[in-house]
Amino acid sequence: MKLNQIIQLVPEYRDYVWGGNRLRPGIAPTAEAWIVYEGDKIKNGSLAGHTLAEAALEFGETLLGKLPMQHTGARFPLLIKILDAEQWLSLQVHPNDQQAKALEGPDFFGKTEAWHVLEANEGAQLISGLRPDTSPSELADAVRNGAILNWVQYHTVHKGDSIFIAPGTIHALGPGVMLYEVQQTSDLTYRVYDWDRPQTQTRKLHIDKSLAVIDPQATSTPVPLTIAPPDAKKTLVACPYFSLEYIRSDLQSISMNTRQQSFHALTVIEGQADIQAGDETARLSRFDTVLIPARCGAYTIQPRGSCVLLKSSADGY
Repeated sequence: MKLNQIIQLVPEYRDYVWGGNRLRPGIAPTAEAWIVYEGDKIKNGSLAGHTLAEAALEFGETLLGKLPMQHTGARFPLLIKILDAEQWLSLQVHPNDQQAKALEGPDFFGKTEAWHVLEANEGAQLISGLRPDTSPSELADAVRNGAILNWVQYHTVHKGDSIFIAPGTIHALGPGVMLYEVQQTSDLTYRVYDWDRPQTQTRKLHIDKSLAVIDPQATSTPVPLTIAPPDAKKTLVACPYFSLEYIRSDLQSISMNTRQQSFHALTVIEGQADIQAGDETARLSRFDTVLIPARCGAYTIQPRGSCVLLKSSADGY
């Protein structure tokens, strides 16, 4: 089998009680589109029909890059989603790698994540972190008695904001927000509180495990987007597991290069663009996503008018 220089993926759609109607309008309520995921099917080239996980096992460093192979082997290291919230998501927390293995087993990984807000209704909010004066005993009492909302920090969010969610940070996304999320390949979530939803929508809470991993000092504030017009690139988040970059151009082509270090995952969030790598070209519209294998090296983003993309890669190690 041959590895294409541009890999197109079929997203997987999932709905939960809090999902909205902006991801697939007129089709079905959809909470999440898993746009880069080890279970996503490849839709072009000789690998069509195979999963991204299968391609990673087959091609290893050629697809993933030197850095991911050194740290996570042939396991695809990132999970990227688009979320559309019509109701509050559960108040939750994620463990780090060590905690995940201790609480769940040796095959589990923690979850470090970052958000970039694509749309936000007026006054939309999220929760990140606890009040600075929260003691461990107060935290435990609040979690066990369903009173945790008295101890959390609310933040108003706007289009273009970015927020880094470290393991141990208690957090929740509020209604009226659509965002891009990049994270470790782990969906390990401990629910602290689920808004007293009706009995038919009740979901399991994870009180003891939540208390084991919540860091009372962990918090994060949304960072507004500041970028000079008209053509620019800006790193929004960089951490040991991934980096997230904002790319905007009105007319000029943009030269990119994986430098063999990590694959690049490109998602158009506004406008249209052509991605050109070697003799291959892919035209992307809003939320279309392609994967550029690490071995590709140089490639080009050619805007079709004004466009904005987000690029995630596993080059933070």
